[in-house]
Amino acid sequence: MGRADRPRGIIKTDERNLKVIPFTQDAPYYARKGAYYSQKNKPSKALLYLQKAVETEPDNPLNHYNLACLLSKINQLQEANCIFEHIVENMDSELTECYFFMAVNHGLMEDLNEAKRLLLKYLDLTPEGDMVEEAEDLLIAMEDEDDIEFFNQGPSVTESEALMNLVDDLNRVQFKDRLLEDKSFHRVLRWGLYQGGDLLKEAILLLYGEAGCRIARQGLSDFAANPWVNERLRQVALNQLKKNSPESTCRVYLDGSFRELKLRECKNPAPTWDSGWQQVLECTFANMGRSEFYSHEFYDDAEAIWLDFINCIYPEGPKVAKPQTWAAGLEYCLVRFHFLGLTQKELAEAYGVSPASVRRKFNHINRVLQIDRKAYRSMLALLTDSEEDY
Repeated sequence: MGRADRPRGIIKTDERNLKVIPFTQDAPYYARKGAYYSQKNKPSKALLYLQKAVETEPDNPLNHYNLACLLSKINQLQEANCIFEHIVENMDSELTECYFFMAVNHGLMEDLNEAKRLLLKYLDLTPEGDMVEEAEDLLIAMEDEDDIEFFNQGPSVTESEALMNLVDDLNRVQFKDRLLEDKSFHRVLRWGLYQGGDLLKEAILLLYGEAGCRIARQGLSDFAANPWVNERLRQVALNQLKKNSPESTCRVYLDGSFRELKLRECKNPAPTWDSGWQQVLECTFANMGRSEFYSHEFYDDAEAIWLDFINCIYPEGPKVAKPQTWAAGLEYCLVRFHFLGLTQKELAEAYGVSPASVRRKFNHINRVLQIDRKAYRSMLALLTDSEEDY
């Protein structure tokens, strides 16, 4: 039996026979650890080790390349492109894959002209490269030069409202007929689908799914295959395709290449629940419990808003440093949605935070979920129903 006060894992040895095998934490070690944690989907640890590899062996372009690839993966696109550019200009001009990944990142940042230029440069420099097929496929997925300029210009607020109203007013049969007969209508829909707000994009995708015709299915397939669309909305497109043709396949761009996925096997990635998110809900419910405004149903609405927001922006947050600020913003979303008589200042005092922080969190959630717009449309529907009752 060993002594209880002896730390576990320490073995007493005879120093005369002890042979110490040095363990060197060199750049390859840090690179392997970074790759390991990246595969385990632990980006913060992977980033730490890959940065250490660069510090330990700064003249090795592969260390910089691996770091840039991870930064791309975690959506730090500008930082990644700076490293990719540094590699080809100052370290190894033959590492032409950098141009390909810079192109993808520029596409994600909605700079399609630069993305196209870099893809063409990659193909010119490396006609037999490993990513030639992917680069050609991405170029084919783009429109011609006129369309690129067209799609780079997003609709104004008025144009978005008009297109949203048009989409809302068309039933499935009307939409299908117009889609099949009117090319300009189809072009405007694509404009809204790629340059409109998320609410408009989702409405168009759902209407495509309801139409179920060849053109609608192609529109859904093109959207799902595009590497530069919101991941949540890509899942909406895949779900609509699966609803219409569950046994078919769809081409999707994943991790640097196109893949054929069986629609039946496509599953929505579920967020891994964070303790901070739970604290926000508990903080919100606690404050709501001290108010006279809320019946039981309001708690369900607050939870639904929070879960919808998390699903929309996952895996990019929300990062909770102070639960009270998110809770105040969440409750103000509930207030705005139900037209309740509470102000940002009153909620800020209740949660012990500043009115500016309440406004920032509300604006963040509202940009994603369009709380004000949904509240307005809900009120109009309620008023319309009331008028019909008389």
